[in-house]
Order: sequence, then C-alpha cells, then structure tokens
Amino acid sequence: MGESASLGLTGLLAHPRWRASVVVLAGSKLERPVDHVVAHSGVGTIPAVPANTLLALTSRPEPLDWRLDALLRRLADQAATALLLPMPMSLIQATVRLADRLGIVILGTADDVLALVVEARTLLAGPSVDAAALVCRVARAMGPQLLDPEMLVKRLHVLIDLPVAVLDGDGVRVAGDVEVTARPHPTCARQRLPVANGELLLAPAPDAAGRRAEYWIAARVSRNAAWRAPAVSDALDLAALSLQRWVFARRLVVERDARHRAALLGELLQLTTEPQVETRRRAADLGWRLDGWHIGVRIGVPPDVEVLGRTADVAAALRGEDLEAVVVEYGDGWSGWVTLDAEPTADQVRQLSQAIRHAHARLRQRIDAHVGVGRPEAGPPGIARTVAEADDAARLAVGRPETGRFLQVDSLGMAQLLLGWGRTETFIPAAHTMLTPLRNQPGDLIRTLGTYLDSESSLNETAAVLGVHRNTVASRVDRIKNLLGVDLQDRDERLALHLACRAVLMD
Repeated sequence: MGESASLGLTGLLAHPRWRASVVVLAGSKLERPVDHVVAHSGVGTIPAVPANTLLALTSRPEPLDWRLDALLRRLADQAATALLLPMPMSLIQATVRLADRLGIVILGTADDVLALVVEARTLLAGPSVDAAALVCRVARAMGPQLLDPEMLVKRLHVLIDLPVAVLDGDGVRVAGDVEVTARPHPTCARQRLPVANGELLLAPAPDAAGRRAEYWIAARVSRNAAWRAPAVSDALDLAALSLQRWVFARRLVVERDARHRAALLGELLQLTTEPQVETRRRAADLGWRLDGWHIGVRIGVPPDVEVLGRTADVAAALRGEDLEAVVVEYGDGWSGWVTLDAEPTADQVRQLSQAIRHAHARLRQRIDAHVGVGRPEAGPPGIARTVAEADDAARLAVGRPETGRFLQVDSLGMAQLLLGWGRTETFIPAAHTMLTPLRNQPGDLIRTLGTYLDSESSLNETAAVLGVHRNTVASRVDRIKNLLGVDLQDRDERLALHLACRAVLMD
C-alpha cells in the first residue's frame, strides 16, 4: 500500500506520537524520504516493497535470528528507508553494523505498531488531514472560556506538543518558555521568523482597532518538524482569538478601574484642606497613602500612545528601581507620587530623583516619554501641590533633550523663573556673546555646560544624560573653565551661565 505525499524520516520522527514512543536502534540516514508505510507480520517471509518504504513488523524477531539480517539486505536491495520493530530491543553489534553499511534505519517501539502505521499513513495521505484534526482539537480546548496567557500557554503546549509563549505587542515574552531573539514586524499578520535550527511561528491578537498586535502567540518549530508549520499556524490563529477575548474582557475591567482611579485623583488634586472620610476610605481601598511626605511624578507621552495599555510598562519601570509609587492614567500620560514617612533630606530627594530618572530611562526603551518631578510636600493637600509642580516640569521637559527630557523642580528653582526674564531681545544676544569662546570647539561644550549645570555639577549624571564617560565630562568641564575664565563655584557666575546656556540652547 502506498501514499501520495513524501515525508522525510526526520519529519515522521518529529510527529508527537512517534517522537514519544519510537527510538532509533541503528542507522544514521534519517534525512531519507518515506513515501510508503507497510505493515508486515514478521521475518518469516520477505515482502516486495517500493523504494522509500518504512516496513513495520507486527511481531518481534529474535536478535540472533539470521532472517533479520536477510530482511535488512532485501530492504536495501529494494531501496527501502527504514524498519520498525515492535519493541525497543537490543540489537547485536553485527546487525547494527550491517544496518549502517546498508543505509537502513532500524527503529524500535513499545507502542502499538499498527496505531503508529495509521498515524504515518494519515500524514502521508495529506498534511491537511493532520492540520484539520489539530485545529479541531484546539477549537474544542479553547472553547468559550477566558484563558489568561499562562493558562493558554499550558493548554496549547499540550495540544501541539511544541514550545509555546505569549509575547506583548513589542515581542517581549510575558508567558511561556520560548526564548525570543527577534522581534515581530510591526505588521499585524501571522509571521515566521528564522531561529536556530528552526523557525518561530507568530500569530497576532490585534487591538480593538486592528492596527497593531496587542499580543502575539508564538510556537517554536524545529527544522525537522517544518512540515507541521501550516497546521501549527492555523492552531495559533485560533488560540490568538481566544487570547483576544481575554484581552477585551480584561480591558473592560481595567477601563472601569482606571476611571475610578482618575476620578479619585481629580478629587485629590482639588484638595486644599483635610479630605473627607469617604475620600480616605476610597484611597485606602486602592492602597494609596495620603499622609506623610509626597514627591509628585508626571510621565507624559505623545498623543498617539495608548496610555491605558501601557500602564503595566510604567509600573514595571518603577518597580525595576524599587520605587513604590501611585500611578494613575491621566490625560496624555500618568500622574502619581512617591510617599515617604518623614520629611526627606536633600540627599534622599536626590537619590529618589536619580531612581526616577533611571526608571525613565528604562521606560524610554519602550515608550517615548518625558518626566517631571515635583518638590516634597506634606499631607493630603501636598499631593495636589507636588503633582502640579511635576506636571509643569514635565511640560518643560518635552523640549529639553539636553536633560534627557527629564526635569525636577528642585533643579530648576529660581533660575527657571529668571529664565522667563532672560529670554528677552536684550538678553539672548548677550548670552550668545558670553558663550562665544565655546563655539566651534570639539565636544559640544555649550550643551555639556548646560547639562552639567542642570545636573547640579554631577559628573556622573551629566555623563548619563550625554551618553559619554565620566572622565570625558570632567575633561570638557576643565576646558570650559579655561576657555571662559570662570569659577563655577561662584553662585552668580553659575546662574548667569546657566541662564545663558538655556537661552542659547532653546533659541
């Protein structure tokens, strides 16, 4: 009996049923094709078979039976591919060497040989049969229930018997055990990306508008099992629909909670006195601390960023710096605060600001964000004051690439207020004249000086903003002092240069 399609022996051995129950006893030419699968009762007779046949014996021969060697020779004469024995028996070395020399692969199984033959013939009859069966199994298993990424990965792994993962819209793994080394293309369509010894199949779970993939479901298929890729891709599409249902259901809950948080934040931002008992209760239900000392944070993003869908990224960036902060979706971004038990010292404020800056750097790897930080304020009414300051700082930070689009109100102080006066028709030409010695010098000295003064003379922070080594900054600052002939320890000279740098850089 023959079949119409050709299937490599490696592909057959990669099939879940065969991979789980069949072992290679002898032979190394696993790349040979299998065009026919024939069942035979034993070694008593030697059947005539077509080329590229896998012969499956239904009864076990003895290892020392000379007829087994005769069967191997006959199969080699007929250009057969492999012989399947009904148990993973130990072969004598003479038989192993003979199989290697003849190019026949000997397989062994403790499973039902006839069932394995049926599986193989089904595959040879047409991959579409296997694909349809797989898709039906996945459809039944997904059902109408909502499966979160962890549950979906576990269920799908059992169904397709391949490594599976769920990725977020940027291709970062959120569940599963597939190592992702390449990010999906922006297009919201199924993809196949090359990976070591195989490929990564990807199916998108689009957002509500269908413009971008909010999540991806990925499965890794080895090169030997490449013939399974079409069936697996169809199965991933079904799983992606299931994941999309979970995303939309979760989105309704998230949007409801976001409206509740935004409403409460709006009330707090209007506070000028002690909040009402009901306001305190609602804040406590959310885990918000109203008492203590608060430092406001505002994270702004371009209008095209979906704020609600990116809150998890913001929270992860803050957690990465061990910052316990309230984060609320508010307008084009997020407003929030960090609460301390007692009034922070200048060093504590500086350390906290540095941690927020580092969290901002983490976030900018995923989102084009700008950040403002307010001054410490006490009690519930202090939340409104420090968040408002953070919002003002964030608005200024948008146009301040020299600070890394990060500004803290303390670092602005009176100089920021004076800047409004400094940007006049008489001051700007004077500022250009003041900084003329720094022009056309290597190292972008004007930007270096402005960043250095913004960073309160911190070489490390200046180096981080400019993306250069600390020693490079130190060398540039020394050159600036020499070229301008100034003492940067003098407060008046520092303020004048600070204003001049800002006026020139923003002109």
